[in-house]
Amino acid sequence: MATASPPFISTLNFTHSSFKNTSSSSFSPKLLRPLLSFSVKSSRKQVEIVFDPDERLNKIGDDVDKEAPLSRLKLFSPCKINVFLRITGKREDGFHDLASLFHVISLGDTIKFSLSPSKSKDRLSTNVQGVPVDGRNLIIKALNLYRKKTGSDRFFWIHLDKKVPTGAGLGGGSSNAATALWAANQLNGGLVTEKELQDWSSEIGSDIPFFFSHGAAYCTGRGEIVQDLPPPFPLDLPMVLIKPREACSTAEVYKRLSLDQTSNINPLTLLENVTSNGVSQSICVNDLEPPAFSVLPSLKRLKQRIIASGRGEYDAVFMSGSGSTIVGIGSPDPPQFIYDDEEYKNVFLSEANFMTREANEWYKEPASANATTSTSESRMDFQ
Repeated sequence: MATASPPFISTLNFTHSSFKNTSSSSFSPKLLRPLLSFSVKSSRKQVEIVFDPDERLNKIGDDVDKEAPLSRLKLFSPCKINVFLRITGKREDGFHDLASLFHVISLGDTIKFSLSPSKSKDRLSTNVQGVPVDGRNLIIKALNLYRKKTGSDRFFWIHLDKKVPTGAGLGGGSSNAATALWAANQLNGGLVTEKELQDWSSEIGSDIPFFFSHGAAYCTGRGEIVQDLPPPFPLDLPMVLIKPREACSTAEVYKRLSLDQTSNINPLTLLENVTSNGVSQSICVNDLEPPAFSVLPSLKRLKQRIIASGRGEYDAVFMSGSGSTIVGIGSPDPPQFIYDDEEYKNVFLSEANFMTREANEWYKEPASANATTSTSESRMDFQ
């Protein structure tokens, strides 16, 4: 009597990590279909289907490589802090005039760029939910701006590995845009100068031109007038960044700003003092703190507690930009209450240092780029 063959077992092995979460992938199902490469192994006991898009993706990349001397870039996209920030007036265009010492710091994102075979669309993916991957993202705006200004017809695949929280006053999106402009120019053979990139960038964001400085600059106007400075601080001067889960709306902060309640100290005096004497609490003036504290009263309490608990450990404690990050200069460690109090269990924490870049090069990722939270990275506030 004939016996039935043993049942076949079918397994499906995914060999490309980006397909673990299709919602965050930059590739549509329509695009995925022609990129699939299958191999089948069989025996009487098992059929194994190996799902491997890498080979096809790499082949497309190799084909693009043949046509361009440079087709792939991985760049560090650092954020910034405002060591001091004076608001000096209201402009007719509705913006405010400011005078601020900006400085790049070692916390940043990583962005990978590849030339795309497409001649019609960029594709952006990211590791964080809530970050737009369409035309609202400053990376896409920057690439569109580059094509508009240069006439380039090149499009890109981009992956943003995000570590800088949004709504933090750290300029993470502006840095991403500057990095994208730099990458587009490199991948187009250096069609234009850095100065041209810097000048164009103000069309899509006031903070973007700063990142084309060498890392430290005195910025005026809306922030787009950038005066490069020699590094005013030791680059190994440590700091800690503490950002509560709640973000500050920049528009709401400026809406609550009252010019008659801002500092009356001359920003050039602040600049002279900080370059001569270094960081101190009296120098780290931020005119946006009072309106930000009005929007988010818990932020004022956080700053006061850090100062009180620091017991002189920090040279200065201040808010960066329009918030909601509080910066402590002089130590990489947060006060103990940040770990102990339930109220702060979801804060974003990162140690950092000041950093600069060399002429004709982009910023280099520090060897120990490190961002943590008091609980887990999945609780970082990127909303």
